[in-house]
Amino acid sequence: MRAIIIAVLAATATATATMAQPGAAPPVVSWEVPAEPGIVARPWAAGLENPWSIAFLPDGRALVTERPGRLRIISRDGRVGPPVAGVPKVLVAGQGGLLDVALHPDFARNGLVYLTHAVGTPTANMTALSRGRLSGNMLTDVKELFRNPTPKNGGAHFGSRLLWLPDGTLLMSVGDGGNPPFRLDGKFIREQAQNGKTCFGKVLRVTADGLPVRSNPGVLNPKLGWDSRVWSIGHRNIQGLTRDAATGTIWATEHGARGGDELNRLAAGGNHGWPIVTYSIEYSGKPITSERSRPGFRDPVSVWVPSIAPSGLLVYRGKALPALNGVILAGGLASGDIRFIRLRADGRPATETRLPIEARVRDIRMSPEGIVHVLTDEPEGRILRLAAE
Repeated sequence: MRAIIIAVLAATATATATMAQPGAAPPVVSWEVPAEPGIVARPWAAGLENPWSIAFLPDGRALVTERPGRLRIISRDGRVGPPVAGVPKVLVAGQGGLLDVALHPDFARNGLVYLTHAVGTPTANMTALSRGRLSGNMLTDVKELFRNPTPKNGGAHFGSRLLWLPDGTLLMSVGDGGNPPFRLDGKFIREQAQNGKTCFGKVLRVTADGLPVRSNPGVLNPKLGWDSRVWSIGHRNIQGLTRDAATGTIWATEHGARGGDELNRLAAGGNHGWPIVTYSIEYSGKPITSERSRPGFRDPVSVWVPSIAPSGLLVYRGKALPALNGVILAGGLASGDIRFIRLRADGRPATETRLPIEARVRDIRMSPEGIVHVLTDEPEGRILRLAAE
């Protein structure tokens, strides 16, 4: 395995060497980056079973999903409450289960909670979006708003991150369906990431009711042949999705195969290349493609080789940690850390540092009080708070 990683690094050496030049290839970053000084992670809550996502209520309490199918409320002092009743039934298989949670922008008035989850069977399953109204410790009026129209086999690559936009529409990532040998219509299912007619390997944009948005690329330009919900294509498995409140930039982190995890700047109608263009290689060690870039495809902002398995993403804008203002925080499942990415004036990465967490980092969110919270994906999962040392 070490020889394979070295070969990939050698192949991308030019990218690393030219990272500071305009129009150059993205920097390739390894696990070996300096420590982030002056920041510590302190415990806030514990005893969660493989938690996947956290969303803060206006009063400072938090909603947390557990992948086995439970939603819990965490009190302001970190006490974990009993399971919330009324959560939709989910498929728990492989990476599937109860996944992301997001509050409606007008939650204080309507109490609406959005959940992504897996549905179906291990051999015929889909990523779905459901909505319910939080009343006490119960979800009422639960309704499934969307599910991928095409079932897939296997328990991998559900995607599932949610992000509200200022116009009240909702972005939702859907994974490419899985690795070889899984197929669809006689081809590796991952190739559906380039098929705009399907929802695999896409970021979707829907209304609060789960309907297509009239300004989506495939609606504005029917010649594209895209599904009316598709907003961007060519993704493998996005599990980090955030918007910088100061600049409006939409950022995503997505898993590569072996190596080739990406930090991407997203835009409507963008094609991010997977699997035609990638820094990844097959898990067997064989190449997926020789192409790292191609005209018409959006290059990643940076690439991780070996994989950190990114999940959870935040652009910090606050006063509690002034050294982090404007810094991108990316969680790593495989690397067990948080990556701190500082950008140059031209938007390209300048430096990257890390804070070891010694656990799989699944989500990173900021509370209404401006405190960064970190969710660890463990059988006894925890929520940590970042603070100045």
